[in-house]
Amino acid sequence: MTSDREAQPVGQECNVAIEEIAVRVRRALVAAYGVEVGSEAAADAVAWAWEHREAIGAMQNPGGYLYRVGQSAARRYRDRPIRLPEVPASTVDDVLIDPRLPVALEGLSARQRSAVILVHAHGYGLTEAAGVLGISVSALRNHLGRGLRHLRVALGEDDDG
Repeated sequence: MTSDREAQPVGQECNVAIEEIAVRVRRALVAAYGVEVGSEAAADAVAWAWEHREAIGAMQNPGGYLYRVGQSAARRYRDRPIRLPEVPASTVDDVLIDPRLPVALEGLSARQRSAVILVHAHGYGLTEAAGVLGISVSALRNHLGRGLRHLRVALGEDDDG
């Protein structure tokens, strides 16, 4: 008896892998560049992946590579401002969401914003987020720590002040 995975043709496995990677890369690019630019850059990266399926299948970290392709694509849209979705003042799972959060996130660097959103909004583990961004776990921790520190200051929740 064969499993569903064994029964799939090789091309189908590649399609599923690209689709899974595309979701993670889109989240990371939207976190870095906002909804408009991030979505455009992700679409360009995924288009590149479909055109180069064989190369993607041979890569050790295809998500990190596609993130870099998306970063290059984002340069074309650089004149557009970073716009994150507005958050209404509400509670989600008994946690109050500050409506100032999108503006505070826009004030972070692209790497800090990506780290914070992937880990705290999308629930990625440090290793997974670092892999998507194509950086080491240590670098991710640095961006995450700096981003959270800047958010605390921007939202007036800095313990040092």
